[in-house]
Amino acid sequence: MHLARFPRYRLGHFPTPLERLDRLSAELGGPEIWIKRDDCTGLASGGNKTRKLEFLVADALAQRADTLVTQGATQSNHVRQTAAAACRTGLACHALLERRVTNQGADYEDAGNVLLDVMMDCSFDFRPEGLDMNAEAEALADTLRKQGRKPYVIPGGGSNPVGALGYAACAEELIAQADAADLRIDHIVHATGSAGTQAGLLAGLFAMNAPIPVTGYSVRAPREKQIDNVYNLAQRTADLLGARGDLPREMVVAHDDQVGPGYGQPTEAMVDAMLLLARLEGILLDPVYSGKGFAGLVAMVRAGTFKKSDRVVFLHTGGSAALFAYGHLFNTQKAA
Repeated sequence: MHLARFPRYRLGHFPTPLERLDRLSAELGGPEIWIKRDDCTGLASGGNKTRKLEFLVADALAQRADTLVTQGATQSNHVRQTAAAACRTGLACHALLERRVTNQGADYEDAGNVLLDVMMDCSFDFRPEGLDMNAEAEALADTLRKQGRKPYVIPGGGSNPVGALGYAACAEELIAQADAADLRIDHIVHATGSAGTQAGLLAGLFAMNAPIPVTGYSVRAPREKQIDNVYNLAQRTADLLGARGDLPREMVVAHDDQVGPGYGQPTEAMVDAMLLLARLEGILLDPVYSGKGFAGLVAMVRAGTFKKSDRVVFLHTGGSAALFAYGHLFNTQKAA
């Protein structure tokens, strides 16, 4: 793929670890489970958006921007990492936070990622649910231009072809790690939201002729809409990479059975899966994205989707900072 063709500003700690989960694999009695630790990217507690921001921030600097403008939900991991990237590069950061979740307690808009946004001097405003948030971000950028600023607009999740290059790079990194360890990867599973992570992975694997199945568990959109979103972005990213031919649509596999009542809404399966991984392996997930993706993986194993000889990689997209906005779900054992 020769990713050095594209401007990149180094923000993360790469390669992230690829670890075998022996206790979890034994407990589930299914395939050999590994985890790709993109919660360890290092930027303000890490997460998958750091990979995207390396390419997006480089593009912003090439355009001589002085301000990053983006949007996300209240507990947005993307906004938190964008704010951190702005700090690292001396840019200002303005964000719009969509009130998609309004029933998780009085501290929801002050704790977790929002607290970190404040600490990193990210200016933010709230918006009601249901608006075209990328259009709202563009309108904010127009206001800033009238004030003499030079904003660079990053879409929600950093999910455009430039941002998705970060996960094409992750695909390349993961294959190199697997080859070095003589590890045959039979399947990759992760949470999928704004589509950039899954689209970038698929574009990278396609460009490298590495036919590893990838299953994304949607955290918001219905299955068919998520498949459309991922496919369209994956094809555009593959085109940017210069991959030969059209990316096959059948490469895009997404499920919506872990969404539950909606985006950011807890499910029993998510809570159980998060506690399972925490108590067996000491690894923390988040309630919005990686927790639901991991619940999907556990469900696949228990349904007999994989052979016992398979080796399955769960891509941990980070987000544990949001745990502190959902503490009531887990804080059930208090000292006497």
